[in-house]
Amino acid sequence: MAGVLILGGRSDIGGEIAQRLAPGNEIVLAARGTHGMDEHIKKLRAAGATAVHTLDFDATAVEQHRAVFRAARELCEHSDGITTAVVAFGILGDQDRAERDEAHAFDIALVDYGAQVSMLTVLADEMTRGHIVAFSSIAGWRARRANYVYGSTKAGLDAFCQGLADRLHGSPLALITARPGFVIGSMTTGMKPAPLSVTPDAVADAVVDAMSGKGAGTADAPRSRTLWIPRPLQALAWVMRVVPRPVWRHMPR
Repeated sequence: MAGVLILGGRSDIGGEIAQRLAPGNEIVLAARGTHGMDEHIKKLRAAGATAVHTLDFDATAVEQHRAVFRAARELCEHSDGITTAVVAFGILGDQDRAERDEAHAFDIALVDYGAQVSMLTVLADEMTRGHIVAFSSIAGWRARRANYVYGSTKAGLDAFCQGLADRLHGSPLALITARPGFVIGSMTTGMKPAPLSVTPDAVADAVVDAMSGKGAGTADAPRSRTLWIPRPLQALAWVMRVVPRPVWRHMPR
């Protein structure tokens, strides 16, 4: 039995991953406040989780990140410790507002980059084996005028994850870096889906398949991987690199 930590316990993708990893394992849902979590807990128990715990977690309180992880580890007292940690928190933010409001631009950078770097550093230092999951995005591949604040955070996070994966190479701990396209979910409600859009369940399937060792070593020797979700998105990304800048600056989100 293993412990699974979802940092961003209300996120669509984090919830889907938790559902898939629930059978026979303990789940910790870490989110800002524990209100409104009853339905999530009920679903995870129905999926076979041996226990479901909640933990108050404010991603912006980076000085508390290590304490949050240790508290989660203590909650999983009946398991073999935390062997899967999913960093699923984040905000899309408002690009128009961020262009005028430096505090909002900073908030996006803090939550989507600074806090992610902090938590990933803690996880890599505290965990001894298993998988860490981080979420980059196609938005970070080449920043667009329409969402460059958010895109810049994903570009920085992607570079950080590449270096962290190299640091973990050959160890019993691996990093799965997911690069999904537009995700149709609560964060993007009301927005027009982009080409090659995906749903949270499709992202979760790809991540869990990678953790299971399909084409990526074995459970005893995990290998860090970067996932394009869906796979054809990788070809689109390479096309994006060669679009002339006068054309690119008019591309939509």
